[in-house]
Amino acid sequence: MKNLAQELRVQRWDDHRYYHHSRINQSLHLLSAISFVISYGLLFVDPAMAALLAWCVSMTSRQAGHFFFEPRGYDEVNQATDEHKEAIKIGYNIRRKIVLLAVWVALPALLWLQPSLFGLIEPATDVRGFLHDVGISWLSLGVAGLLFRVLQLWQQQSLMTGLTWATKIITDPFHDIWLYHKAPIYLLRGELIDPMDHVQHPQSR
Repeated sequence: MKNLAQELRVQRWDDHRYYHHSRINQSLHLLSAISFVISYGLLFVDPAMAALLAWCVSMTSRQAGHFFFEPRGYDEVNQATDEHKEAIKIGYNIRRKIVLLAVWVALPALLWLQPSLFGLIEPATDVRGFLHDVGISWLSLGVAGLLFRVLQLWQQQSLMTGLTWATKIITDPFHDIWLYHKAPIYLLRGELIDPMDHVQHPQSR
């Protein structure tokens, strides 16, 4: 457990310092985190609705922050190119995210064209049923995406790295609320980019 806690700390620190310079991105992560926490609660009541909220609000806001607002040029703070950061990223880098999001978009279209999923499920007969099936398919995609990356990391690095990353992903919403709860205030003050003084001077952490 001590090794997992240390590895988790390292992964979270790298994720923050490399990929969350934009205050807009940080604010969107706060919105995403709050929505994810609500989704976690909904899982026990309505899993399909939980997945719809998680993918339509939490994931879209989170990924929009990365795709549209996070600087992609040379990282002066960490002295690293974008290409280097993408190559060493533990989780889903931009290329992997595009594949995942493409599957996400394709699933509703598949269910519309094949309501029974080629005979695997009972076909929906109304909009409510269709949304339920979409939600369950997205929930399955989320679980599959998590397990697939864990297996990849196990093969490429170690099982500990994969399990730590999975722990990070599951607990990120709670951590992000604590980490980025002040981001909207900084944004309202006109600060678009986090100066990252705590990264340039790690002893202040």
